[in-house]
Amino acid sequence: MSDVDAVVVGAGPNGLAAAITLAERGLAVRVYEAASTPGGGMRTAELTLPGFAHDICSTVQGLALISPFMRTLDLDALGVRMRTPEIAYAHPLDGGRAALLYPDVARTAEGLRSPDGETFRKLFEPLVRDADKIWPDALGALRSIPRHPIALARFGLPSLRSVQSLAGRFLGDEGQALIAGAGAHSMRRLDAPLTGAFALVLALSALVTGWPVVEGGSDGLTRALVARLAELGGEVVCDSPITSLSELPAAKATLLDVTPAQFAAMAGDRLDGRYARSTRKYPYGPGVFKMDWALSGPVPWTAPGVAQAGTVHIGGDLAELSRSEADAEAGRHSDSPYVLLVQASVMDPTRAPAGQHALWAYCHVPHGSTVDMSEAIERQIERFAPGFRDLILARATRNSVEYEAYDGNYVGGDINGGVASLRQITVGPVAQWSRYSTPIDGVYLCSSSTAPGGGVHGQCGALAAREALRKHF
Repeated sequence: MSDVDAVVVGAGPNGLAAAITLAERGLAVRVYEAASTPGGGMRTAELTLPGFAHDICSTVQGLALISPFMRTLDLDALGVRMRTPEIAYAHPLDGGRAALLYPDVARTAEGLRSPDGETFRKLFEPLVRDADKIWPDALGALRSIPRHPIALARFGLPSLRSVQSLAGRFLGDEGQALIAGAGAHSMRRLDAPLTGAFALVLALSALVTGWPVVEGGSDGLTRALVARLAELGGEVVCDSPITSLSELPAAKATLLDVTPAQFAAMAGDRLDGRYARSTRKYPYGPGVFKMDWALSGPVPWTAPGVAQAGTVHIGGDLAELSRSEADAEAGRHSDSPYVLLVQASVMDPTRAPAGQHALWAYCHVPHGSTVDMSEAIERQIERFAPGFRDLILARATRNSVEYEAYDGNYVGGDINGGVASLRQITVGPVAQWSRYSTPIDGVYLCSSSTAPGGGVHGQCGALAAREALRKHF
């Protein structure tokens, strides 16, 4: 006899969401986590100096605020305090200019030159108005009839385009930068189909939520999810790596917050040939090279407004960003990489000693890269913030191979869980109707390698758990 109804492997946001969804139905649930602490991409540590709190992967939690799963939780009651910047994200440009995205369509449009302000307003005003109708389908399993087809079509049709095509609606560098900087989160070349979906989802979430951070660090959100699971009678067992399904206790449902390759290794000869071949061929995208800094003061940005932004996209104009992302996908290291930078202590001073700042940034690199991109990243920041290097008290770095060693789900440093291709978005790891079930009865994948993909939203776990509930409980 087993003392659990369901088990989950992996205590990242998707594994915890799966466990909570199951436990809310009264099931006895246990989560096994290989690391010494839960969280996956939501962990915080003093990576540079004492008193400086650095998020190891995820900091900005806009998707958490729009996620249908996360919105079922009372995060305030669970102790989560969100801190929102005045400007959601900024994109500095040469000549002391910057594109600024406020959590307000009209104010953002006012900062763009004519006719780009009107273009921005026409594109995003209807999406902001219909945002609550869009999220359940856009962050769903993509296997059901849309609940609000008109709203989803208004969002979905532009999403089919590439970032370059979508940004091409704008005439000036500023308007193009607002789209391209968000779209480059896809870790794809910017002329690839469907990369426009990343630009729209992220820009829309920034307009709606302002792209907040968790006060004190992203591990505060992890603690809230673990606390909610504990309230429901579930438990998380850390320091428990699972290498084979046979190591798990008997349960009606087993949900795995792991990559397809990890699952194949855990399943061994229990997988049929077709499914096993698909997991071996599952494609991963470029990796990341990340840096964390302890700074003696705020970043001295040249362009007005950038200092008030929580997130900064660095990389010049659309043409330069396009070259950088094409380089990473083609296996080349860019001399002028697109840099995604988060200055969380701008809105959350608890992350650093008084007057000082905790900062992180990463750039995209070829899959599995071990090249040190420190000089290229700091050169890009210095380009738009002269004097930045003079503020550095300490730095820490992590390359793509080290990221995979930190979390096995980040294969080759791919923090999105798989390349954002047309096949991955529409089909998933294996060509079958269910996005989560496997050939082994009662075993489901629920990682970011399944729909709707990467990001801290918990939807992959929640949707997989709902399928398991329907079939087995």
